[in-house]
Amino acid sequence: MYPNAPNRKNKLIEPELSFKVVGLLYQVHNKLGHYSRERQYGDLLEILLRENGLLYEREKPITVAERKSNFVDFCIDNRILVDLKVKPFTTKEDYRQMQRYLTTEEKELGLIVNFRQKTLRPKRILNYKHRK
Repeated sequence: MYPNAPNRKNKLIEPELSFKVVGLLYQVHNKLGHYSRERQYGDLLEILLRENGLLYEREKPITVAERKSNFVDFCIDNRILVDLKVKPFTTKEDYRQMQRYLTTEEKELGLIVNFRQKTLRPKRILNYKHRK
């Protein structure tokens, strides 16, 4: 589908930053568990991002199809989009939405984080169209 897809797929995108962000997400989950509100997870993540000196924008507006603006929960260091969820499971529409955000914002990496899960498993979404 994409030229050299196996080689590109195996390459870690933003490895240092993504590992740091995922570590902070685990800290949030360990502290609040899996039955808090999305806002509470976002507030704690914001505190941890600030304490770790990471640049971020919270509730970043993203215009999709020039009709309406949606918001991604966090844009970290203007490189990684993070969408927080608190629901029984992550849907295909959640993945498609993140892919639209990545394409619109011309970013390579998005993380979907569903805190309702007993075991946290952040999902990495890659934007192959933007890959170098």
